Amino acid sequence: MKVGNIVSILEGFAPLALQEDYDNSGLIVGSKDSEVDKILLSIDVTPEVVREAISKGANLIIAHHPIVFRGLKRFNGSNYVERVVIDAIKNDIAIYASHTNIDSVEGGVSYRIAQHVGLEDVKILRPINGNLVKLVTFVPNDFAQKVRDAIFSAGAGVIGNYDSCSYNVNGFGSFRANETANPFVGQKGEIHFEPEVRVETIVPRHLLKNCISALLNSHPYEEVAYDVYPIELPYPKAGLGAVGVLPKPVEFDKFLLQVKQKFNAKCVRFTNPVSDSVSKVAICGGSGIELLRDAIASGAQVFITADVKYHQFFDAENRISIVDIGHFESEQFTVDIFYDLLTKKLSNFAILKSEVNTNPINYI
Repeated sequence: MKVGNIVSILEGFAPLALQEDYDNSGLIVGSKDSEVDKILLSIDVTPEVVREAISKGANLIIAHHPIVFRGLKRFNGSNYVERVVIDAIKNDIAIYASHTNIDSVEGGVSYRIAQHVGLEDVKILRPINGNLVKLVTFVPNDFAQKVRDAIFSAGAGVIGNYDSCSYNVNGFGSFRANETANPFVGQKGEIHFEPEVRVETIVPRHLLKNCISALLNSHPYEEVAYDVYPIELPYPKAGLGAVGVLPKPVEFDKFLLQVKQKFNAKCVRFTNPVSDSVSKVAICGGSGIELLRDAIASGAQVFITADVKYHQFFDAENRISIVDIGHFESEQFTVDIFYDLLTKKLSNFAILKSEVNTNPINYI
């Protein structure tokens, strides 16, 4: 098994194209061609985690937080980031991070929090905009189904709970092949009219390259005509945060205690409740206060997130209760996402969860 094989599995679930502009997810240290014997999973990469990887013989660390956010100008070990990179390179250990991209997918960080809270009917809280395009092509009648099947298999044509969605219109395509062409139909130097189907379908932007490749490989023409149009609609399969409902309403105080216990939070900060009971909950793992307006608009009584500043608590304005459970506490189960994903794809392969507590915050 090579690093590139593992990367393909991770990015098949959480594509790098979904990460935020400021982020640095992906393979940070190492080569995709390096061989992997064991994988160590962690929230952060610290010198202690690297030492753990060395002691356990793991040569790939998969973490939630990227060890490098900005360019490094020196490698003299003056801070923990430089020491991590130096020790990883010296010991031939690759480091991969899946950060805001795994925040932004169904089944990602906020979904895992929702699972532990016990929410049902979970949806993306803030779907991303501008990630959908319309792919249009023109296919001879007898090959239309082959082309449709190919682009659907590559990820096109999914709308909500439906797949294989397309719109098809019959018409005629015209063309004239020159002397160097190898036309599938028609004669060189003569204008030809061919009965064709105009096939339209929706494609997530991060899957467009694969869908175009599938289109070109399945289409019979030497020169394939196709168009790509941007669509200004939200993409409900990706975005930040999550929102869902509890199986039955729970008293506010009781709900807070349950959350505190399930996330092993030493401290929970919260604003006044807006109702005596909680039935709908919005969530964003990590620093998610920017989604407060989305949480209020969702109709949730509670918004669970972390890293809320003093003045930001006022923004609740008695329309929702902000519940801050801590950054590490909210994201701690990300390791389980990695573990579940990889163990399903890789049987009989050593995948270890780090035993190092990387939370830098203590409470008294």
